[in-house]
Amino acid sequence: MKKVLFDTNIILDIALKRKSFFDSASQLFSLIDQKIIEGCITASTVTDIYYISKKEKGHNSALQFIAHLIEIVDVIDVDKEIIIKSLASRLDDFEDAIQTTAAELNGVESIITRNKKDFVNSSVEIYTPDEFLKNFS
Repeated sequence: MKKVLFDTNIILDIALKRKSFFDSASQLFSLIDQKIIEGCITASTVTDIYYISKKEKGHNSALQFIAHLIEIVDVIDVDKEIIIKSLASRLDDFEDAIQTTAAELNGVESIITRNKKDFVNSSVEIYTPDEFLKNFS
């Protein structure tokens, strides 16, 4: 089973039901249900999801979404080693460096994001949702 890390924007597409992106994000989660992929997120993504979802949906809704989400995906720790390696990363965005480094150190094969340009120097395969889904259609 292929292990993939979802960028925060993919999770927010589902949490906030973003019209243009919801369908492809939902299809990715259906691959988890079918046991075709193993989905994961970083621990730092959880707080980002809460913060952004709370603004739009409220505290309780954000917490309910996160509770459901962590039943479906694994959560990868962000520890001192990951932060140190991310500080030395070639990626311009620190959040993306954290995600890439966490992916590398946890055997993640691919990162799925809508912002591939942010991961240009990543050593992990980077896909948009549609690119990744083409492999399974």
